[in-house]
Amino acid sequence: MYAPERQQEILRLARESGRVDVLSLAETFQVTAETVRRDLKSLDRAGLLRRVHGGAIPAGRLGFEPDLAERESTAADEKDRIARAALAELPDDGSVILDAGSTIARLAADVPLECGLTVVTHALPVAARLADHPGIDLHLVGGRVRHRTRAAVDAWALRAYGEIRADVAFLATNGFSPDGGLTTPDLAEAAVKRAVVAAARRVVLLADSAKHGQEHFARFGDLTDVDLLITDTGLSPEDAAAVEAAGTEVQCV
Repeated sequence: MYAPERQQEILRLARESGRVDVLSLAETFQVTAETVRRDLKSLDRAGLLRRVHGGAIPAGRLGFEPDLAERESTAADEKDRIARAALAELPDDGSVILDAGSTIARLAADVPLECGLTVVTHALPVAARLADHPGIDLHLVGGRVRHRTRAAVDAWALRAYGEIRADVAFLATNGFSPDGGLTTPDLAEAAVKRAVVAAARRVVLLADSAKHGQEHFARFGDLTDVDLLITDTGLSPEDAAAVEAAGTEVQCV
């Protein structure tokens, strides 16, 4: 395969999955990692991809926020595994905060019927999945609802989270890394996520591996704010070790 053909295929893979990594591409095309890095550099210079730690993302991704339908369909199998693993982190008869995010919505849908919890959320999709649960004492945080994420933001939401202290917060993010921290495209969403972290004794981050190395406009915390990261096996052992070196436990499922 000639370099232009390989680069075209790399671009297609990046647009389909939202991210490509050097080692996987090297294995796919049976070339060296250095060859892949040169391909990514060429695509980056052409403005077609943006290089990130360990790989690349489609150009413009740092400023792009996918809608709910795209979030639900992206990395669906990985998100299902992460959500199932997160069930083990639910407290017994305690209180939890569920952030806005497609993986966390899957967690909400998987909560066993025999489970008895106090749940606080500002995410309408999460609340909809728990509204009829017989064992859940559901508290819906209000505010201005963003159409793209169906999540409440701004002063009402921030004030509500400032008045509670939950056992566990299940947090979502658009990007994470030891250097870049936790990021999301929107400043208002970032402010609410920051309040969620402050309102919980323990923070569990649910994020598929494609989000590793991505950096978005609004930073809302560091990995040191997270007690446990549950992700998929697409996160390399080296990257997992770097996250754990920052003080966050990592569980790959």
